[in-house]
Amino acid sequence: VQLQASGGGLVQPGGSLRLSCAASGSISSIYSMGWYRQAPGKQRELVAGITIDGVTNYADSVKGRFTISRDSDTVYLRMNSLKPEDTAVYYCNARDGPIDFWGQGTLVTVSS
Repeated sequence: VQLQASGGGLVQPGGSLRLSCAASGSISSIYSMGWYRQAPGKQRELVAGITIDGVTNYADSVKGRFTISRDSDTVYLRMNSLKPEDTAVYYCNARDGPIDFWGQGTLVTVSS
């Protein structure tokens, strides 16, 4: 499985961005996809995930602001009301049983 992420950038506080992650390869057995992020000096954390059945879960810090969705082999993360603390490298993830696949990170910077 290969994951290609895009959509990061610089945005002002209160702004919006949409991240995309396209999966290719042996994707038929992927159960869930999601987004993680890692800020400088911090551990990587789950931001949002979505299963093949459409069940979603979110980190408490992004509930009500971020929305994850999935369309065939692409997963999206719509991020609204961005805050400086959302600044991080965002990584796309796909899970096939016990195996995790990762995309390259995309940097999101929230700053005025």
